[in-house]
Amino acid sequence: MKGDISAQLPTGTLLFSAYDDAYLKLNEQIHHSGLIIHANVITAPWSPTCLSDVRLQDLAPIIASPPEVILLGTGRMTAFPNHEILDYMAEHHIGFECMDTRAAARTYNILVGEGRTVSAAMLLPGAKQ
Repeated sequence: MKGDISAQLPTGTLLFSAYDDAYLKLNEQIHHSGLIIHANVITAPWSPTCLSDVRLQDLAPIIASPPEVILLGTGRMTAFPNHEILDYMAEHHIGFECMDTRAAARTYNILVGEGRTVSAAMLLPGAKQ
């Protein structure tokens, strides 16, 4: 007996299809800047260019109606944002994961495929801390 075990996602669901140091590709659309994906809508360009520039107000489009989990793609290496962001997420019981942007893109696709509500704030993969 054969069975299709691939995720059955609605047409138009945004997924990362490629990346390099200087771009992120969602479906067939290439972005040469950081971006936010929230509620299957892309906000680009996203103004921070490195992790030290990311402030709580930069995440406002996501935290206004938070998903199960927010992924923060931190650029070239995994790192953590300032304590204001970490404290806010903890105080408001918002799932928040930080990882290098390449890993965040793959994780985003997996979580969307599982039907989870996930949003992502992504620096370019080549961004430094």
